[in-house]
Amino acid sequence: MNSRLLRRAVLAAVTFGLGTAFAVAQTRPINHQNFELIARGRYLTVLGDCAACHNSPDGTPFAGGNPVPTPFGTMRGANITPDKDTGIGNWSNEQFYHALHDGVGDVRLYPAMPYTYYTKMTRQDVMAIRAYLNTVKPVRHDVTSDTLPFPFDIRAPATTVWDWLFFSPGTFKPDPHKSAAWNRGAYIVQGPGHCGACHSPKTMLGGDQSGKQLRGADLQGWVAPDITNAKRIGLDAWTVQDIAEYLKTGANRFTDASGPMADEIRHSSSHWTEADLKAVATYLKDQPGGDHQAPKPLAASDPRMQAGKAIYEDQCSACHTMDGGGIQRMFPQLKGSPFVQQPDPTSLLQVVVNGTRAVATDERPTGPAMPGFGWKLSNAQIAAVVTYVRNAWSNAAPPVSPGDVGKIRHAGGSGS
Repeated sequence: MNSRLLRRAVLAAVTFGLGTAFAVAQTRPINHQNFELIARGRYLTVLGDCAACHNSPDGTPFAGGNPVPTPFGTMRGANITPDKDTGIGNWSNEQFYHALHDGVGDVRLYPAMPYTYYTKMTRQDVMAIRAYLNTVKPVRHDVTSDTLPFPFDIRAPATTVWDWLFFSPGTFKPDPHKSAAWNRGAYIVQGPGHCGACHSPKTMLGGDQSGKQLRGADLQGWVAPDITNAKRIGLDAWTVQDIAEYLKTGANRFTDASGPMADEIRHSSSHWTEADLKAVATYLKDQPGGDHQAPKPLAASDPRMQAGKAIYEDQCSACHTMDGGGIQRMFPQLKGSPFVQQPDPTSLLQVVVNGTRAVATDERPTGPAMPGFGWKLSNAQIAAVVTYVRNAWSNAAPPVSPGDVGKIRHAGGSGS
């Protein structure tokens, strides 16, 4: 590998990772009787979905070790319990703040720890999280977070260069021309919710593409969809209440949540307050989509459409109905569905090939399941039926090839 390619590979490595650092500064005493502060910190860790990366594989809160797959290798979430030897018990409050705000502990952190979003949080909110984490049970669990292969395990100076290219530290500034709900939603989406970490397209070095926030991105063998107010592939047809209901319960009149979003809803947004759910929805409804030109739908006479229609009527219509309307809050609507019409059909193929179970939440404890058809239908048959639902009932999306199906089948995996 020549020196230019090596430099690019090293820079690419910084896009993913969960840095853990052990500081020598002593943690300032905290008032364990400040229940309001601690309760707020607990809520903020849920809002930020900290458990997704930092719980241990056996579910021990914040003990670390949870594998985090990346295109460059697998990382492991750090131990952020107050254990003094293997956690953050010896971190000072100031160091904790700088880790979240600046991405710097006693070393620079890899930006898979989403400090590029957490930097928007107020100092008060960061200190509330710190107060809460100081009350959780200390767990002695030595975790090596950086398990990437060479040269991706080289931390510096690559992280410095990456930050220079992609990171602009700074606390969220409210827009005086917007409502309080809009500003609260913007603070959550841009800050602790770090929605763009999954839903914004990335550059080859892993930074968010400028001007394309929240317009969809590849994610762990799925596609995190466009969550702007874009027509056809975004949230244009959804109301504020539709979005809030989806984030709270995992379903609405259009669809059910599965794949990586199911985990986010289960552990995070299903526990948000109603005010925060509606605030996020208000903000998302105000985000303009890109200039998406809908492709011309395939003609009903196209052989792929004819084959797909026959398969759909035989295998799919009992649940999703003949007209693609589905059954609200039970079997997703396919007609007009943004999920179905995404430019990249990967997520839809995951569901059809491998099956899925929708998320179960407190308010909707039984998530309906869809069986996988990979065992039953050939690549050509799945390509035909998926192409059909992407172009029937006024839907419009590029056709799917048997080769596209083969990639999903070869990768294997689960739809849950």
